[in-house]
Formats: sequence, structure tokens, C-alpha cells
Amino acid sequence: MTHSAAKPRRGRPPKSPRADQDTRAALIRSGTEVLTEQGFTASGIDGILKRVGVPKGSFYYYFSSKDAFGLAILAHYGAYFANKLDRHLLNTQLPPLRRIDAFVADAKTGMARHDFRRGCLVGNLGQEVGSLPDAYRHRLQETLDDWQRRLARCLEEAQTAGELSRDADCSLLAEAFWIGWEGAVMRSRLARSVRPMEVFLECYLQGLPR
Repeated sequence: MTHSAAKPRRGRPPKSPRADQDTRAALIRSGTEVLTEQGFTASGIDGILKRVGVPKGSFYYYFSSKDAFGLAILAHYGAYFANKLDRHLLNTQLPPLRRIDAFVADAKTGMARHDFRRGCLVGNLGQEVGSLPDAYRHRLQETLDDWQRRLARCLEEAQTAGELSRDADCSLLAEAFWIGWEGAVMRSRLARSVRPMEVFLECYLQGLPR
């Protein structure tokens, strides 16, 4: 996907505001699927539009530029993933550290379901950040910071529950998790196996101060 300057909103208007919202959401969903498989640079806009059935001439009705489209996809993915994290990390029916196990089990299932074609969109774009506009660097860092805060709160609950040392730096441990996790996901795609994610989780949990 190549960069382009912002263009004026054009193309055939939708028949209703609802149709407008549905088409925009469908484009973002399709773009998310493609970018998690191919990354930003290798992804072509034509294929995304064809999947949704939107004429290329109408693309700029929904997005001012291709870069704006990519940022909308990133915002969508960040919110989707934050909800996934909350579903596991806020699950009070499990002890705090078991919630991390549950998140990883969910991720392994998703990777296998898509035959290891899809990775983490944030990790994919992070590897391409040198060729992306500065806005992407800031958005990627903001997204990772948000995920780290969510995990840090879970680790703080583990401290309260006696699963983690009171002296542990939960913010630092959460940052370390996401640094290692992105590498584990990339390695799993390479190996077409969940083993790298399993190895990472086992080593991470063993290294936590108790």
C-alpha cells in the first residue's frame, strides 16, 4: 500500500447514513484482515475494495487518503484487542496470573484457526515503522502503552492476591511481556506452530518475582 496525499471526499454518496457506516466498517474489517496477513507496504487497496464490493472511485468518499485508512484500521484493531484483553485480564473468576494463561490460550487458538497467516497488526506495522508516516509511530506506541497498562493492573491484582512479590515493578513487567510477546507471535508465524508462544509464556511466568 503506497502513501498518497489527502484527497477531497468524493464518490457516490450512500443511500442512507446507515449504509455509509456499514460500508466504512466493512472496509475497515477487510483491511484489518489483509494487513494482519501482509503488513502495510505489501497490501494493495484494490484487493481490499474488491472483497467488500466497493468501487475504487468511491474509496475517497470514506477515507481522505490511504494513510488515513491505515490509521482507521489501526484504531479499530487497538480497540478490538483491548476488549479481548479486558475479557481475560478482568475475569475475576480466575486468579490474576491464570488470566494471562487464558489470554495466551485464546491467542493460540486464533493463530491456529487462521493457519498462522495472521499476526499482530501492531507488531506487523512496528516492523515497517521506518517507512510509515510519523503518525503511525505515535499511534503504535499509544496502543502498546494502553495494552501495557491493562496488563500492569492485572499484575497488581496478582500482588494483592499474593501471587507476585510486593516488590515487583508491575509496569516494567508488563512492558517486558509485550516486548517478548510480539517476538513470540512473529516466531509462531514463521514456525507455523504455537510452541514459541508457549515457550515465551512459560519462561515469562517462571521469571516473575514471587
